[in-house]
Amino acid sequence: MTDNTHLTELAKHLFAQRNNVNPNAHFGAFTAQNIDQAITVQQKMAELNGHISGWKCLVPQANDQLIVAPILQAAERGQQCSIIPTIKDEQALALIEPEIAFILGEDIEPYRHYSHQEIDSAINATHMALELIQNRFSRDSQPSYLQKLADGLSNQGVYIGPQIPKSVAYQASHVDVVVTANNQQQSFNGKHPCELPQLPVYWMINYLAQKGVKLSAGQAIITGSYCGVVNVPMATEVSIEYKNIDQFSVSFINAF
Repeated sequence: MTDNTHLTELAKHLFAQRNNVNPNAHFGAFTAQNIDQAITVQQKMAELNGHISGWKCLVPQANDQLIVAPILQAAERGQQCSIIPTIKDEQALALIEPEIAFILGEDIEPYRHYSHQEIDSAINATHMALELIQNRFSRDSQPSYLQKLADGLSNQGVYIGPQIPKSVAYQASHVDVVVTANNQQQSFNGKHPCELPQLPVYWMINYLAQKGVKLSAGQAIITGSYCGVVNVPMATEVSIEYKNIDQFSVSFINAF
């Protein structure tokens, strides 16, 4: 088999795990050998899915790892959010990451460089958002960075919360986050992993553009959690507050 055939088969396997009650993203026949191959697998999954609703990214890491992946599932909004739960100690939990979403107001064409000002102009809205997390590797496996990158870095979707002023989003280096469910409060002194949430957007748009990837108006770009992964109960009203910014409530329902 050619490398392209291997990558196609890997993409088909990984894509199938996204709607599997007991996913196992490990694929013994072949794994991505470098970042370019992992990104190719992501794009092949996007082709199988038929659309991309957004992207997740960070700035390049000190260990030369890149954190970037398409969000395939349609963005969730409103009072209920569908999610594939994670079972821990026989309890179904929703795994979420409080973030900020940048919504593109226009298409981003490939094969050219974009200045910060051009990218700022292309962003027409900023929102409170939750990344929806799903570990698709079995618990007894220890996937490599490239395996996780090809699989989409544990993303299963994004929830778009209230719109917030763009000026507030662009200054949100530190956000105290309070998550409340069943009268139990989890509080976090939130800090953005990339100093400012817009910085990964600048990098990712130019990285994907030089790879020939077009971004489309309406896509949401999320750029890192203020407090890592937060576990919350299913089928319960959960309040998410970003101190001095805004808050919202949502209930997580089983996607199956």
